[in-house]
Amino acid sequence: MSTVPAARKSGRAWPLLLVLCGTIFLEGSDVAMLAVAVPTIRADLGLPTGTAAWVMSGYVLGYAGFTLLGGRAADLLGRRRMFFTWLGVFLVFSMLGGFATDGWMLVVARFVTGVAAAFMTPAAMSIITTSYPEGPQRDKALLVFAGVGAGGFSLGLVIGGLLTELGWRWVFFAPAFLAGAILLSALRLLPAEARPEPAQRGYDLAGAASAAAAMLLLAYGIVRLEHRGEGLGLTLGALAAGLALVAAFIVIERRAKAPLVRLGIFRQAAVVRADLGALLFLGAFFGFQFIVTLYLQELRGWSSLQAAIALIVMGCDAVLAPTLTPRLVNRYGIGRVIFGGFLLAIVAYGLFLPVEMDWSYAAMFPSLIIAGTAFALAYGPLTIAATDSVAKEEQGLAGGLLYTFTQFGSAVGISAVTAVYGIAEAGADGSPGAVLDAYRTALVVPVVMVLLGAAVSASGLRNARPAGQRKGAAPAAHDEVSDGAPG
Repeated sequence: MSTVPAARKSGRAWPLLLVLCGTIFLEGSDVAMLAVAVPTIRADLGLPTGTAAWVMSGYVLGYAGFTLLGGRAADLLGRRRMFFTWLGVFLVFSMLGGFATDGWMLVVARFVTGVAAAFMTPAAMSIITTSYPEGPQRDKALLVFAGVGAGGFSLGLVIGGLLTELGWRWVFFAPAFLAGAILLSALRLLPAEARPEPAQRGYDLAGAASAAAAMLLLAYGIVRLEHRGEGLGLTLGALAAGLALVAAFIVIERRAKAPLVRLGIFRQAAVVRADLGALLFLGAFFGFQFIVTLYLQELRGWSSLQAAIALIVMGCDAVLAPTLTPRLVNRYGIGRVIFGGFLLAIVAYGLFLPVEMDWSYAAMFPSLIIAGTAFALAYGPLTIAATDSVAKEEQGLAGGLLYTFTQFGSAVGISAVTAVYGIAEAGADGSPGAVLDAYRTALVVPVVMVLLGAAVSASGLRNARPAGQRKGAAPAAHDEVSDGAPG
């Protein structure tokens, strides 16, 4: 049963969308707040460097490892059920993280929180994509969803700095309280849905196990790239085992009567192009932001709160995504807007390459605001492209694939810039000038990633169509969901 009719009849389309957007805001702000708080947590609990790193990496491991499974579970077990169940798990383990007294407790809490996000986020997104017809209305809803997520990350940096001043445990308690508010609101607003059809109730346990194991091993190997030569055998072994399990997963899915992932979805060029584009764009964005944060805090001596406030201008995408981007998509088509976002990102990251030791904020500002604008143009339309023309019963799978690629992109981007920075710094004398040179070298990574992303997105420009020519683009007055629906 679609959630649209119930939302339309009750006039709750906008409140429902805002509640679902609260989920992606929760996910984005949670990650950002913890990123700011980790140094304080490390000092307070006396954590070794490796454990402190895994407080962040544990979340990435859980999220990236289970997003594909989480997205498909929404299709097979019910989107509403997955949304509520895993939002509850997110709430509980966020709260438990706030009571942690040792490093391993934090790592476990963050891992399980990441797993919860891997299930609840694709469920929320698939509720949106099945609640609005393909075309301008769904595009607007997804752009709002993407904008709110980006705003959550940007605001989370500042909120995290403020909460850390009160006490780092509030960085865990605040998301728990927000999750509780979303849960209570969703109980009232999220309509019931029909149970999956009998044909959909097959459970591909072998496929689920191999997919989860493969994603976990690959994510673990990518995160370990940050250590460069240290434990290289373990890193390569994890990556090799992950790739072997991917091959096994493909064989299992080809033979399964009710596969976890219908492999035919990878023959949809637009979906694959969008997922690859999202991996490269998010990897470049987070890699760039990570290096800039290190530059401001470690080389320039800015506090975490000062750095967060400086970077908040990148959150302009929270305003532009639901306002400017829909108009551009409507006029020029998804493909051209995505390509434009990649071109702006190339400009933004390229402008920061010659960064100097004494750069004023005015000198940094063009890169930061152009990077935020690029995010507004690229990320929301990539979300649309990744779910466009996908059957309703596979919307959870499409969302799961997208978030799997974005999480791997984030891990690859941060790990790659960290590894390149470490290699560049290893042969230097440790002086401020040498450290600055290492930062400049690492900044080449996001530039290369968005150049590759631009090439990938350019391959689809030939088939790009304005929104008015896409399926479901009938005037709102003739659409059954026009009452109260965003757009």
